[in-house]
Amino acid sequence: MTPEKILNFMGQRKLAAVFSILLLVGSIVSLTVQGLNFGLDFTGGTQLEYKYETAADLNAIRATLEEAGYTGAVVVNYGSDTNVLMSLQQSVPPSADPSKPQEIVSIGEVVLELLESKSSEEIELLRTDVVGAQVGEELANSGGMGMLLALAVVMAYVAVRFQFKFSVGAVAALIHDVIIVLGVFSFFQLTFDLTVLAAVLAVIGYSLNDTIVVADRIRENFRLIRKGDSEEVINISLTQTLGRTMITSLTTLLVLLALFFVGGEMIHNFALALIVGVVIGTYSSIYVSANILMAMHIDREDLIPVVKEGEELDELP
Repeated sequence: MTPEKILNFMGQRKLAAVFSILLLVGSIVSLTVQGLNFGLDFTGGTQLEYKYETAADLNAIRATLEEAGYTGAVVVNYGSDTNVLMSLQQSVPPSADPSKPQEIVSIGEVVLELLESKSSEEIELLRTDVVGAQVGEELANSGGMGMLLALAVVMAYVAVRFQFKFSVGAVAALIHDVIIVLGVFSFFQLTFDLTVLAAVLAVIGYSLNDTIVVADRIRENFRLIRKGDSEEVINISLTQTLGRTMITSLTTLLVLLALFFVGGEMIHNFALALIVGVVIGTYSSIYVSANILMAMHIDREDLIPVVKEGEELDELP
């Protein structure tokens, strides 16, 4: 069923292409110049948890650690305002002499003494987790390989499920979304840890689902609508799926915004990555994948099933 009012999405495809190119170039430049601000999961270091008798002053704790030489420390509440979780880039105290291993004591105990010297209340060390640099490097390599494998599998699936041109459009949209999300984290130097990596992989799934819905409608309309060129068929398809796309995106964003504002600092960057990914993924499913189809001159002949010689006769009663 053709909608009464068809929105001319493809009429703005050149402007959308320029916008996407600018975002991609900016993201790639930021990733090249600044790189990602990898968190403890990838760089190695120590994670400490302490329990205070009353609500902890996070700003005062950060200042105390900075004065003692623990630069770049991440200090957040964990579970309650009396529990404090710290992520330190060091695995041994800054004052320790590496040439004398016997003098190196637990960094958790050293930080505990430091905090107690600045506080009048009793503080309890709950746990100390040390992540080695080698483990962090392995996690980074595994995460990158997992992302590349996901893109390869997506391309193969869409090529089999639809057609090769659709797979190129789908993978281009996914690469577009991933690079921009990484670019945002690089530009603002937000901490990139395993939770953010999980969010990026979730963005791939979300964007793919949206792109598949649009591709399915485009394929169906190419077979149903006998009149009209490729641009008109794609505009009709995008108009038909716009309501579903917007409702899905808005309801998802409502949940993510709630997590971002009231979910706590532990999942702050996770929610932010998903918010950026959902917004960019919605845009790319409308413009990037469809734009690629237009650039590759998709038409009805690409979607007509190939009938082998003699099959017409076999289907006759």
